Amino acid sequence: MVERKMKIDFAPVDVPLQRRLQTAAVGQWVFSFLGLAPTCIILFIYLLFTRFWLISVLYAIWWYYDYDTPARGGRRMPFLCGLKLWQHMRDYFPIKLVKTADLDPRHNYILGFHPHGVLVAGAFNNFCTYATGFPQLFPGLTSYLLMLPLWFRAPFFRDYIMCAGLIPSDKESASYVLRKRRSGRAVVIAVGGAPEALDAHPGTFNVLLANKKGFIKMAMEHGAHLVPVFSFGENEVYDQVENPQGTWLRWIQERLQSIMGISLPLFHARGIFQYSFGLMPYRRPIHTVVGRPIKVEKKLKPTAEELDALHQLYMDKLSNLFDEHKGNYGVDKDVHLNFV
Repeated sequence: MVERKMKIDFAPVDVPLQRRLQTAAVGQWVFSFLGLAPTCIILFIYLLFTRFWLISVLYAIWWYYDYDTPARGGRRMPFLCGLKLWQHMRDYFPIKLVKTADLDPRHNYILGFHPHGVLVAGAFNNFCTYATGFPQLFPGLTSYLLMLPLWFRAPFFRDYIMCAGLIPSDKESASYVLRKRRSGRAVVIAVGGAPEALDAHPGTFNVLLANKKGFIKMAMEHGAHLVPVFSFGENEVYDQVENPQGTWLRWIQERLQSIMGISLPLFHARGIFQYSFGLMPYRRPIHTVVGRPIKVEKKLKPTAEELDALHQLYMDKLSNLFDEHKGNYGVDKDVHLNFV
């Protein structure tokens, strides 16, 4: 039997400095997404058993008094959102935010982001940073990206993600932003959530939306206009181990997701110093297209029929947005969204 050896494609030595900076920017973002939270938890516990124990004690006191801040709009720091670092991340893929219509800052909005992808790179770079020009494209709007509440329970890490405009993905947190008298708030929801990440395979266009009506109801209760958003290329930046429905791997992933609240896709792409394997995403373009707003009248107790009608209208508008723009981003004209 002939043993096959994997050939490693190393990065050339003469890579331009600009590309190295882009790789470094994305590398720190991937680490922040995958490893910073557990690192912060370990650090918090470790300090308690050293001469620096007072740091953890003082932080615990601060945490107690600041516990509800994530659910009350967080603590965005414009300085952090505008760092040059995020422009390097933008240029790595690159990522572009595409506007199709004005969003009147006299209203509040719920932006449904599709698809989730593996690490929602497009959603973060477009709506948590200023790198792709969100403030210029949509003047007067402030975006809030929803993230799993689990991450806001990690000491230190919670403060970092709040600085970028992230808030917990629960009804209380989103409703707090939308019910404030001040208008011009845009809540961004990756509607498919963690379960949709398990279907984030290159070349697939599965959208977990058919039974997702919570954000529709929230929009009606607060009179927030709905805006469909489709991010072309979001599923292309990582490969994932095949896990179709009915396989043992998918069963285990869905079981763990139901217990832990987070999905665990077995994804891979390239490394930092080589292109053959690793957790760094591929350099593939992401175009996040923001659709036209769907006007929503405020109704505190919408009927099931009203919810179904608005939900169907939203799916139709999302499908139309996809079909209208897919030709610009290399998607075959015969391909359509698959709502699951």
